Amino acid sequence: MWFELLSPISGIETIAAGTSIREIDRLRKRYGTGRWRKRKGIARIRLADGTIGMAEMHWYEAHGVGKKEIRVKDFWEQENEQASQ
Repeated sequence: MWFELLSPISGIETIAAGTSIREIDRLRKRYGTGRWRKRKGIARIRLADGTIGMAEMHWYEAHGVGKKEIRVKDFWEQENEQASQ
């Protein structure tokens, strides 16, 4: 799913870290070693069809590697947002 971040991600929480991450072997193989964490947060986004709303985002990150595989977990459309643009 294509999306564009319109605001910084806020309310960031760590869901899992280290060996608690199911995908840890794949992440290390693809992006390298590091202290991997699965994180979540809320951001305002625009979807490919132009719909704007708030979304819960999930991603993996490690120090020195950065955010990887950002995805939309849940989406709440905002009323009348497209009409004003």
